[in-house]
Amino acid sequence: MIDVLFHVTHRDSARYLFPLIAAARRRGASIACFFTFDGVGVASDPGFKQAIGEGRAVMCEESWHRFHPGRPCPVEAGSQTVNSALMGEAKRVVSL
Repeated sequence: MIDVLFHVTHRDSARYLFPLIAAARRRGASIACFFTFDGVGVASDPGFKQAIGEGRAVMCEESWHRFHPGRPCPVEAGSQTVNSALMGEAKRVVSL
């Protein structure tokens, strides 16, 4: 079970995502992130890997290839089916 799933859909979400992840981690919450549309760029932010720590991060593979063609995916690549599964596992979903 995931306490909080952050559903990242916008390239400017990092300014909200990083403090929210930090707050969730301070409370001991298990976290995951799913990145889609142009929010996929947030996962390549240099501070993201440190922010997510042991949490799970999944990228919509189609969105990554659309917005960053030819670049290697910085986190686990997945599909919208994986997104649906994460939604089902999450106690709470925060959409950014």
